[in-house]
Amino acid sequence: MQKKERFRLLIEYFTKNFPEPRTELAYSNSFHLLIAVILSAQCTDKRINMVTPELFKEFPTPEHLAHSNFDEVFPYIKSVTYPNSKTKHLIGMARMLVEKFDSKVPETVADLQKLPGVGRKTANVIASVIYNQPVLAVDTHVFRVSKRIGLANANSKTPLSVEQQLMRHIPKDLVAKAHHWLILHGRYVCVARNPKCSQCGLTEFCSYYEKNLI
Repeated sequence: MQKKERFRLLIEYFTKNFPEPRTELAYSNSFHLLIAVILSAQCTDKRINMVTPELFKEFPTPEHLAHSNFDEVFPYIKSVTYPNSKTKHLIGMARMLVEKFDSKVPETVADLQKLPGVGRKTANVIASVIYNQPVLAVDTHVFRVSKRIGLANANSKTPLSVEQQLMRHIPKDLVAKAHHWLILHGRYVCVARNPKCSQCGLTEFCSYYEKNLI
């Protein structure tokens, strides 16, 4: 099956069965989503949603967080992965927002990546979810699922390579949704070990299923 056809069928399936996907991170504004996404690196959304309510309550604005210190922030996030570095990133991020961006979360991926703790994936998430820009964040789920299904080449080595391949075939107005479609599919169905092919609606055009289970 041609790659173009796989994309067409994938979009048809998810548009019908999951028309309005959303991030599972809980947030009330762009600043809080930025905090949540920074914290979510190599950590589960479930864990992040457990720690952020009190964190957001204590540090509701960039100014509050910018004027804090390590010992004040660390206790709120000590149960997430890499809490030491993430504490430093959060404080540095807030200070840069206040000093360089008038306390507003930047709209462009380039400006977002200037913030401590914000790499390309995090920047793409914010630009996509908050500003509805046609950018696609490739996390471990998107990276795995894209190659398994056959949306990206199986020998793709980097998230950027997968991102570029996906962007060639996904219409701009669906990029934001496709990001969530692939993440959630990888999180709950096309899991890393023992993918749940018997529960999957994509087997008709999945390269992995075709090669291993037919």
